This record gives sequence, C-alpha cells and structure tokens, in this order.
Amino acid sequence: MIDFTRNHFELFGLPARYRVDESALDRAYQDLQNAVHPDRYAAAADADKRLALQASARVNEAYRTLRDPVARAEYLLSLRGVNAASEADTRLAVPFLVRQLERREQAEEASDEHDMPRLAALAGHVREDAAEVATEVERALDADDDERARARVRELRFLVKLAEDIEALGAAEIDE
Repeated sequence: MIDFTRNHFELFGLPARYRVDESALDRAYQDLQNAVHPDRYAAAADADKRLALQASARVNEAYRTLRDPVARAEYLLSLRGVNAASEADTRLAVPFLVRQLERREQAEEASDEHDMPRLAALAGHVREDAAEVATEVERALDADDDERARARVRELRFLVKLAEDIEALGAAEIDE
C-alpha cells in the first residue's frame, strides 16, 4: 500500500519541481495503480478494500494534479505554504485583463460569423501566451520567488480557461 503522508511528488518518486518528466510520471502512475487498484483486493477483508480504494483515489488525485500545469504550480506553492488558489485573491494587471477581454470579444465575433479559422487562430495565440507564462512560472518557482510565481499562476489559470472557452466556441460551431 502507499504511504499517505508523502506529497504527490514523493508518491511518484519525482523531484518537487514545476517541470516534470511526463513519461516518468505516467510510468510511476501505472505502477502505483497496478499495486493499489481495488480490483486487486476483491477477495481481501473489508478494511483492506477500503484502504485500496482510498489509495487508488489518492494516486488518481496526485496524478491529475501533477499532469495539469496550473494545478501543479498551485500544489508546489501550497507545499511552500502559499495559497495560489485563493478565491479572495484574484488580482490581475489591468492591461492583462483588457487584452483578454478583447480576445474574448474577438472570439464571440468570430463565433457569430462562423469563422472557424479565426477562432482556431485566437485559441492558438492564447495557448502560446499560456506556454510563455508557464515558462515564467517555472522560472519563478525555480528561483524561489513564490510571490511572482503566485501572480503568474493566476494569469496562467486565466489564459488556460480562456483558451478552453474559445475552443468550446469552435466546437459548438462544428456541432451546429
């Protein structure tokens, strides 16, 4: 069974850094799931079945967190005692917000005009910006600049959500 006191990185045998080796993460996940999957404990005592179910859920939660760039950054910051996911702290720079609102308006116009190439291009530009911000998050975390990382994580979360929203507009156009 797994040690429930270990953090997500320790659970998978990975260094606690923003950049993760995704193939190593995937391999460790498969190994852990094979070891703790509840089906392996079908004939076990009820207590062992419950423990296997809890272990499997913990492994799944840790994997989802480490696979997602925003969740991984927030988790790293939480390990350092910094709450980057606070609902009370949603401050973003005004120029950043203005730019993203303009993009949202452009996406809505493109959707209204059924302009799929324009929607795809907008989503691509937002994803490119998100990748740049993710690089800045990594640099800030590596430099132990938690406050800068926290601010950039808020931007990254916003950009990822915006890209998903724009892509959803494009998917809705295809379904019509």
